[in-house]
Amino acid sequence: MNINNGVASTPSPPAPTRLKILLSIPDAERAAFITPETRNALNELGDVTEIAPAGLQSLAAFAAAAVDMDAFITAWGFPRLDAEHVASAPNLKCVVHAASSLHALVSDAFWATGIPISQAGAAMAPAVAELSLTFTLNLLRRVHQLDHSLRTGANWEDARNVSRAREISGARIGVVGASRTGRRYIDACLALGATVSVYDPYIPQSDPLATRSASLHDVMANSDVVAVHAPATNETEGLVGAAELALLPDGAAFVNTARSTIVDMEALYKEVHSGRIDAALDVFDQEPLPADSPWRSLPNVLLTPHLGGATIDSRRRAGGIVVDELRRFISGQPMEHALTRTDLERMG
Repeated sequence: MNINNGVASTPSPPAPTRLKILLSIPDAERAAFITPETRNALNELGDVTEIAPAGLQSLAAFAAAAVDMDAFITAWGFPRLDAEHVASAPNLKCVVHAASSLHALVSDAFWATGIPISQAGAAMAPAVAELSLTFTLNLLRRVHQLDHSLRTGANWEDARNVSRAREISGARIGVVGASRTGRRYIDACLALGATVSVYDPYIPQSDPLATRSASLHDVMANSDVVAVHAPATNETEGLVGAAELALLPDGAAFVNTARSTIVDMEALYKEVHSGRIDAALDVFDQEPLPADSPWRSLPNVLLTPHLGGATIDSRRRAGGIVVDELRRFISGQPMEHALTRTDLERMG
């Protein structure tokens, strides 16, 4: 018996040389993750059974599919691995999640098994960081306002006088959260000549980013653009509230490609609606965003439907991570992207 995150568990049996793999990714997304090359690689690792999450929603259907499986490849919509589902998969030895967040998937009962679980969030970090950078450049250059002016009938000269654009070189960029996505974004901004400050209480002094560390107050008060890249945890819920948003300089911009729970969205709406600041958002309190949402009518906001991590490239990378993790597991090596309960509490 061993201890996993403070919970007694029995050791996992050694990995077989070939796995019985349950591949469960929604039909609409499966081809994006599982390219022909990825499929061939999975077939070399084991016998693959493909069932979309929609076909596993009843416990009976799940049990019939999972009873002799060694490994699960999961994604959005896969049943929560609670006590009943864990008991229905007596041979389960590892789980690889082809997406990022594990909160909806794991339970206390799962952690108690000691079964290793990994995720492919690293595949999505470059895509999310790139969207955040795209938002930043658009906001600095006022592309959203110029586009809106021309589309709503403004004459040429009036459109040209909507606002003064800025370049990112020399701009003050504030970052909330030095996550892997945040670090990709920081690197991109620095490469383009921006001045960057970061709020993250967990940056160690030995980290090169420590020289850019600042309080949340200072990041909000001294930035032309603030981008949120923190995880959604109990600690970060409501981190950026009305008081913090009020610190933003007039004419500043706010970017959120992380999670809406980190921000007081009502307070943000009031600031953007007033015209004092602009914003670009990929995440919302209610998703899908209702057709009558007031966010949709604001001229000084950029909106995307929570697709920051969804690119052709990120999906392919995620499929590659899945294959690599299963290879490591079969060879007896630790999975590179494995998470513990403690990791999950910190990462969101």
